[in-house]
Order: sequence, then structure tokens, then C-alpha cells
Amino acid sequence: MSKKIGNTFSWTRRASLAAMIAGAIAGLSVPAAHAADKTIKVGIISGEDEDVWRAVTAEAAKKGLTIKTVVFNDYTQPNEALERGDIDANAFQHKPYLDNQIKQHGYHIVSVGYTGVWPIGLYSKKHKGLADLPKGAQVGVPNDPSNEGRALRVLQNEGLIKLKDGTGILATIADITENPKGLKIKELDAGVVGRAIDDLDAAVVNTDWALKAGLSPAQRIAQEPIKDNPYRNFIAVKQGSENEEWVKTLVSSYQNDAVKAVFEKVYKGTGLIAY
Repeated sequence: MSKKIGNTFSWTRRASLAAMIAGAIAGLSVPAAHAADKTIKVGIISGEDEDVWRAVTAEAAKKGLTIKTVVFNDYTQPNEALERGDIDANAFQHKPYLDNQIKQHGYHIVSVGYTGVWPIGLYSKKHKGLADLPKGAQVGVPNDPSNEGRALRVLQNEGLIKLKDGTGILATIADITENPKGLKIKELDAGVVGRAIDDLDAAVVNTDWALKAGLSPAQRIAQEPIKDNPYRNFIAVKQGSENEEWVKTLVSSYQNDAVKAVFEKVYKGTGLIAY
């Protein structure tokens, strides 16, 4: 009886020890699963932002998150790709643009963390200041809804035009009520307007596209106000994913001093950190 009890005790103890060892081993593997072995695709726009996202990717790797960037050449594709599930996140847009995209296409996309803001400006290679713009000057503006309204507000802020009272951020040239200089406003694709500046007297160009077109701050003759700017860009994900652990890791991988240093080096003051 005593031997049996002893054997039973011995077996139980061995089983307990085995269970404890198994539990310990299992516990050791837990940290590897935090954001671990998670690979995501992030849609960005080609150009300077590729350098910034190389830094983001390096920061994410330290936290166990692998980022593969998918590079697009225009603003229309990244949201469609995110909605379809071809990518897991994108980072290229501001709220007025996303709001309009949702209204037009019914996308289920939400913002999860701010990145930067690029104040839009009026550039000219032919004229040194606003006063030099001649009557009937040809002025280019982006033709997508949110950026066209933004561009027209730059012109209004400088007294070049007046928009209809109550006009929202999606103003178009049809909303112009006063145009004392008789400006001829040309609506062009956001990626084209800066490159077309040689054929224009001036153009309102998004800062990232201005850089791509070789325009310098010295050629900027007007700029939108920075204070209370509603056009801060952000990282976006599909609705329902916003509370996922990888999303928090993605945002923190952007919002840090290492990435900020690269951002400032790449954009040379034309873009500003917005978080």
C-alpha cells in the first residue's frame, strides 16, 4: 500500500514537473507572438515618402511587424486597394479627401494616426509676387474635389477671387462669384498641375507634387495658413481593424523621433510633422 502510494506520488510529481516545464516552454514562446510574424502591406505615394517609409519599416521591424510598402502613382488607387483588401493600410490623404471618397464610393475606411501636413501653395516661374499676376492670368488648380476647393481658398485668401458664401471645402470654379483679374483657372490632375507650370502664369500645387515637379519654396508666392489646418495626413485602415494590435504598432512606428528626423530631412521644411 505504502509502495503504491509512493509510486502514485512519484508519478504525480513527475507529471506535475512535466506540465510545469511544458508551461514554461510555452511561456517562452509568447513574446514572439506579440505583433510577431505579422506582415502588412501599406499603400503610399511614390517619391519622397518612400524614404520616410523605409525608416518606418525599420522601426516596425524592431517591434516584430513587417511592413511591405505598395507604391502608387496617383491618389485614386490607394483607397480602392484598401477597400478591396489588397493592402492593409494606406498613408497619403487628409480628412476632406477621405470624406469625399467615402461619399462617392461608400468606402469603409478610418483614420488611425496622423503623419504630416503639407501646406498647399501658389507657385509661379514667371511672376515674383501676387501683384505681378496680369489680368487674364492662367492659373492651374488640382481637379480632384477636396484639393480643388483647397486651392481655390488659397486664391480667395489672397483676394484674387471670392467664393459663394457658405461654400464648403469642396468648392469648385462654379462657386466663384468675383474674379476681379479675370483669372483663367485651369483644372488639372494633381500630379500634372505642377509640371504644367511652364505653360501657366501660376499654379496651386500640393507640396509633395511641387517637389516632384522641381518647384522650390522661392517660387511659392502664396500659401495656405498653417494654423488650424484641416488637411493633416494620416494612416488609414479598413473599418473594424482600427483596434488591432498591429495598427497600434504601425502608428507608433511612424510617430517617433527616428522617423521625424528622416521626415524633416526629406521634406526640408515643406512638410511638417502633424502628430
